[in-house]
This record gives sequence, C-alpha cells and structure tokens, in this order.
Amino acid sequence: MTTQTTSRRARTTGIATLSGLAALALAIAAPLSASAHVRVDPGQASPGGYTTLTFKVPNESATASTTSLTVDLPTDAPFTSVSYQPVPGWTAEVTEAALPEPIEVGDATITQAPVSVTWTATGEGIGDGEFQLFPISVGPVPDTGSIALPAHQGYSDGSVVDWDEPLGDDGSEQEHPAPVLYVNDAPPVDEHAGMAPMTAGSDGSGSGSASASGSGPDDLGALGLGFGIGGFVLGAAALVLAGVALVRRRPSASGAAGAGTAGR
Repeated sequence: MTTQTTSRRARTTGIATLSGLAALALAIAAPLSASAHVRVDPGQASPGGYTTLTFKVPNESATASTTSLTVDLPTDAPFTSVSYQPVPGWTAEVTEAALPEPIEVGDATITQAPVSVTWTATGEGIGDGEFQLFPISVGPVPDTGSIALPAHQGYSDGSVVDWDEPLGDDGSEQEHPAPVLYVNDAPPVDEHAGMAPMTAGSDGSGSGSASASGSGPDDLGALGLGFGIGGFVLGAAALVLAGVALVRRRPSASGAAGAGTAGR
C-alpha cells in the first residue's frame, strides 16, 4: 500500500512540475511576438547634423510576404535632404510635397520637402521568418523633441499593417507602435536602450554606431528569443524526465507488490 501511495505521489509531483515548467516556458516566450515590430536604428540623433536611419522590417505573416514599405517623414519639422541606399531586390522612391506651412531654415524659406519614402519589392519580398533593412540618409536633423516616423507594411495578399501608434499615456508601447527618432527628448527606458546618437561626418553623411556596452532593440530581441527557446527546451526536457521517472517507478512498484504477495 505504501509503495502504491508513493508511486501516485511521484506521478502527481511529476505532472505538477511539468505543468509549472510549461507555464513558465509560455510566459517567457509570449513577449517574442510583441518584439517583432518595424524599428528604426539608431533611435537617437543630434540636432543639426545628418544621420543614417535604418528601418528593420520583419515579416509577420506565415502565408504572405512583405512586398512594400512606406515611411512617412515629418512635415512640421521636415528633413530638407533625404537620400536612400539601394537595396537589392527593391526599388525606392522619395516623394516630395508642399508643406502645410512654410518653414524658415536659416535665411531660406522652405515650402516643399520630402514627405515619404517607399520601397517596393521587385521579386518575392520578405518571406516568413525573414527581415530586411532599409537605410536612408536624412538631415539636417530638426532641433525638436522627437520625430515619429510612421511605417506602412504592405503584404502580397493585399493587407497593410500600419505602424503608426504613439506611446500610451503611461509610456507603454502600443500594439503597432510607430518608429520614433529621439532628438532632445530622452527615449523611454526600454526604448532603444544603449543606442548612441549618430553624428555628422565630414562628408555630410551620418557616421556613428550603437554603444558597444549597451543593448539596442536587436540585442533585446535576441535575448528574448534565447529565453523563449530556453523555456521550450526546459519544458521538453521536463516532459522526458517525468516520463522516464514514471516508467522506472512502475516496475519497482510491481516488484514490491509481487514480493508482498509472495511473503503472504
């Protein structure tokens, strides 16, 4: 009787442990889907200079590929110069338009400026589990707090995901957050942490890199991916160990029961 009770307790303990580990694995892996946003790197820049901004675009559909990306540029504090770096398999177009109001830049009055950049795939685009980088050079960086850069991600099935939501009142990130370039404002604690601003090079192009000691969004995403995979591996290992333990205990319990019967 004691042996049977011990066996039942062992099975119950194994199941409870497995359930707990599985729940932990799911909790760790859950934030991964939320981290797959359109991001801009670097997330900070100094006013007055030129900088290179790179938009990282992951594909979030298992059935469709990303075939276009449009990034809206500011019109209240515009970049007067925008150029793009060619991306193999994609065409790019910078669209200029009249500004809502004229802008004074030094001694010049600016009435028209770049308002968007659009990349269009010439092939299959960005497939499931893939991402693409889209760099542009912009400047001079306006002397302002922060600059929202809404992005519109088009898919081969005709759907469009708008990454244009501002941060919540409490600073929390929304479901489809807009990429943001911080100039004079400090970024949120978890937004582009550790990224160094780009500075203007002697040729007028952006130069600089993320801090070697910091961790940007890509580092945080990789860290989250590592935790998620580790959680699933931990859950699978627990399942195997629990199964092995139960198999090993069953012969022992049967043997003990047989010995007790023989003793009678």
